Amino acid sequence: MRRKAKHYKLEFKQKAVELSYAKGSVKQVCEDLDILPAVLYRWRKEQKNYGKNSFPGRGNPKMTDEQKEMARLK
Repeated sequence: MRRKAKHYKLEFKQKAVELSYAKGSVKQVCEDLDILPAVLYRWRKEQKNYGKNSFPGRGNPKMTDEQKEMARLK
């Protein structure tokens, strides 16, 4: 049986990523928050690659500051 897709708020994702770095254990954080490890690893990667621009919301592209500036100028 397939799991129903869950949608998490921006604040939840940011706190989960911060907590995973603070605790040092992704597995423990995932158990505590009831999320899959693959999801948390993806959030950590997005946070690392896009910084404050991570998690833009459904349907919005993830962009670095430089990419946003170029899109704005176009």
